[in-house]
Amino acid sequence: MAKYLVIVESPAKEKTISKILGNDFTVKSSFGHIRDLPKKKLSIDTENNFEPTYVNMPKSKKIISELKSKADSSQKVYLATDLDREGEAIAWHLKEALKLNDSKIERITFSEITPEAIKEAVANPRRLNMGLVDSQQARRILDRIVGYKLSPLLWKKVKRGLSAGRVQSVAVMIICNREEEIKAFIPVEYWGIEADLSKKQNNAVPFKASIFSKNDIKFEKLSIKNKEEADAILKELENASYIVKSVESKQRKRSPFAPYTTSTMQQDSSRRLGFTASRTMSIAQKLYESGHITYMRTDSLNIAASCRAETQKYISSAYGDNCLPKNPRFYTTKSKGAQEAHEAIRPTSAYKTPSSIKSHLIPDEYKLYDLIWKRFVASQMADAVYNTISADIKAGDYIFRANGSVLIFDGFLKVYNIDEDSQDMRLPPLSEGEQLNLLKLSPLQHWTEPPARYNEASLIKALEEHEIGRPSTYAPIIKTILDRLYVRLDGKKFIPTELGIVVNDVLKKHFENIINVEFTAGIEEKFDSIAENKIKWQSVISDFYSPFIKKLEAAEKNLTHQKIKVQSTDIKCPNCGKEMVIRQSRSGQFLGCSGFPECKTAMPLAKDGKSPLVDIETDLKCDKCGSPLIKKAGYRGRSYLLCKNPDCKTKYTLDKNGNKTIKPEPEKTDIKCEKCGSMMLKRQSKRGEFLTCSAFPKCRNLIWIKQDKPDLKIKKTKKPTGKSKKTTKSK
Repeated sequence: MAKYLVIVESPAKEKTISKILGNDFTVKSSFGHIRDLPKKKLSIDTENNFEPTYVNMPKSKKIISELKSKADSSQKVYLATDLDREGEAIAWHLKEALKLNDSKIERITFSEITPEAIKEAVANPRRLNMGLVDSQQARRILDRIVGYKLSPLLWKKVKRGLSAGRVQSVAVMIICNREEEIKAFIPVEYWGIEADLSKKQNNAVPFKASIFSKNDIKFEKLSIKNKEEADAILKELENASYIVKSVESKQRKRSPFAPYTTSTMQQDSSRRLGFTASRTMSIAQKLYESGHITYMRTDSLNIAASCRAETQKYISSAYGDNCLPKNPRFYTTKSKGAQEAHEAIRPTSAYKTPSSIKSHLIPDEYKLYDLIWKRFVASQMADAVYNTISADIKAGDYIFRANGSVLIFDGFLKVYNIDEDSQDMRLPPLSEGEQLNLLKLSPLQHWTEPPARYNEASLIKALEEHEIGRPSTYAPIIKTILDRLYVRLDGKKFIPTELGIVVNDVLKKHFENIINVEFTAGIEEKFDSIAENKIKWQSVISDFYSPFIKKLEAAEKNLTHQKIKVQSTDIKCPNCGKEMVIRQSRSGQFLGCSGFPECKTAMPLAKDGKSPLVDIETDLKCDKCGSPLIKKAGYRGRSYLLCKNPDCKTKYTLDKNGNKTIKPEPEKTDIKCEKCGSMMLKRQSKRGEFLTCSAFPKCRNLIWIKQDKPDLKIKKTKKPTGKSKKTTKSK
């Protein structure tokens, strides 16, 4: 029998860590949280120092029983949950739920699942950090109070089923504020003048120069206000000679980006791979659990000294010593509350190149790992070096300026190449006093543009800059505001819905001291102070609670019922001829007849959010009955084909080329779901084979079948029964 029990959060880590630690250790998973505040009650004693009441989660009854049995027969219990505050809180909940004595438990953390990191963690355990636990507990309690007190107000005054959250409401406010800026924006006209020039020789390569100054007074962006002013300048330049006044050559260095934090990884993954924040974090979790990358929820830029040394050796051997910087690179985290004990997101070894592990990864995992590996290795490489040339060209009283740039040493760009950096903008050799040919003089009209709407990358960047939320919260924030229909996506841009605008207006008007950027960032600083044992968590909640309740009482008294305006359209109902309006549902926006409830006609909206999405009868025939196939829009606009024959109902998916493919029926297996005990079904997708629980959607357990492990076997577990009624109070 094993002497020691190691408890981790995820079952994916069990097998890997068991192999590393050997037979003296039993590794078991808690499957995440095992205790929480119950859903149906506030469960916070506001009269007794905000004491929370936790309950064992129903899904955890069997898990707690098994872990308790293993713990009782073990000499030591190592709590190896994740190294962030939430992981520390889960470790504390395990201690409380399993009734473990302090003398029997050890807390271990690791930023990567490698033999060296795991063995070092076991050799250097520590005690539970109650500062981190209290910080996470304060966040949970504050969010519970805000959500459970504000949501009923929105139910009464706006619409049933709404919810409010301390952080999600600020995210909606940021999006609404940007929309207001766009609506209030008035475009301003301005002009530029560009000259196409060339050297005075046959077959000379032309180049462009832009107007820069007149009589040593520089033109600003809005200096030339209209066509009349531009035409006046063109008239002055009609007979001008274009002579090179000066040529200045310099070297410019470009340093690599820092390795990824959670925020920058999500932003880059969105821009370069088109992945959502949730998808990115899900893939990164799998890469971490399989030992390929370090912990993926971090705002630190630290790098372990051993890893830095190993990476320098790899760069030297793979790219040459000239690709190493003169001194090793160190990066400083700008965020005030960054947890510097963590590391940046990096591969567990630079020698673990993307190509060397590609066969062990599904396509999405490979794409993200490739991005992480390249970003990290490049962060330890030498600068890229450019030759830049700036030429001033005199034309009468005016100066035109031409700029050129040539990459002379690629440095880190060998690994982490950026399109705009790899393109040379060359100028021909120019000498002072040289006369040039004018090929064309072009006046260019421009208009100032409103600020861009937020996409996922820019919203995450804004949340990070305002210090709203933490690395683990960016993806859930975005998912929540979309699921609650407070915002919608137009392409990849966030647009507030009418519902979101109304809720935002209510919260801004009546809770302006709470639902704002400054308060939310300030609370994060207080959570940091709790983690550092500088202040008590109860005092933070107490300082917030009294003024919040007063605001709530005033809002309930003074706030009238808010009407959500339906957006009118010029589309007529095909059944009764009345105007169709845009309405909201849990699945998103749709077109509904303004004559509802007399007329219940409803149609899905196209991606533009304006026109109806109609079924299209195609020339394709059903393979089973020969009836025509109708093209319909599925979940989130994914089109599919459905047989027109109501008795057939054969469904086809469409591949990337628009060809029809029959969706295969799931294959039954004798494998039991490790979460609920139901049968697992084997399914096929474009990413490969996977197992999914037959109890979907109640149970959403999903396991990918790796290509190198076709005979994947999962330990069978019985379906847990009953609900845990055990209630404990925090100590």
